[in-house]
Amino acid sequence: MSEAPRESLWRRWVVNPVLRQLSQGAEPRRLALAAAFGATLGVFPLLGTPTLLSLAVGIPMKLNQPVLQLFRELFYPVHLATLLLFIRAGEWLFGVKPIQLSISMLMEHFRASPAKFLADFGMLGLYAICVWVLIAPLLLGLVYGVSLPLFARLSKRFTPVPRVA
Repeated sequence: MSEAPRESLWRRWVVNPVLRQLSQGAEPRRLALAAAFGATLGVFPLLGTPTLLSLAVGIPMKLNQPVLQLFRELFYPVHLATLLLFIRAGEWLFGVKPIQLSISMLMEHFRASPAKFLADFGMLGLYAICVWVLIAPLLLGLVYGVSLPLFARLSKRFTPVPRVA
């Protein structure tokens, strides 16, 4: 007797949740919008804020929360990888002399004294946010444009479950 092949992590944690949403009648267009906002908000350049920001944007817009949060989480490594890039781009944009930084150093300063951290590094956060505001529409459009045809193709494979009144 042979064992069934193990399901990949990608399929289990990404594809299957999207398929569940499609099988429950979610529209590919709305899922693509949730994915785009999840990715875009997921790289917001302040540590600890993407989850709250995703909720603050997703709830009033009635975005699909499972897909929004899934894509926000998928972009967490990108979030960490781009924090210093956003800061450096902001320093360049505003003509500020770069200061020596690392993620671990920033976290250490924050843990020691959040108030002093904001006084010392608050402007760097604002610079980074300004750069994010400039690229967010591009990222939003890119992720939406890529995910919509994928979700539409997946939706053709699954018939929504009829809703009982």
